[in-house]
Amino acid sequence: MKTTNYTELRNGLKSYLDGVANDSEPLLVHRSGNASVVIISLDEYNTIKETEYIMKSSAMMDVIRKGKKEIAAGGGKAVNIDELWK
Repeated sequence: MKTTNYTELRNGLKSYLDGVANDSEPLLVHRSGNASVVIISLDEYNTIKETEYIMKSSAMMDVIRKGKKEIAAGGGKAVNIDELWK
């Protein structure tokens, strides 16, 4: 995770925000005398919110746990991920 302080962020705002958006790497901003903050891309935020939504659903978590047990028991089959998009 990249880090900066408030002054450097202000002086290079476009560059820092482009880095967060293009590299999907969070940016930790230290603020003297105040709590630090993390800047993340919209894609990263949406991923976090989707994960949170899935984890709040007991039905979805049951499906995930069942699938994990099946795989651990040798079930399932290998899939070429590129073929899923054809």
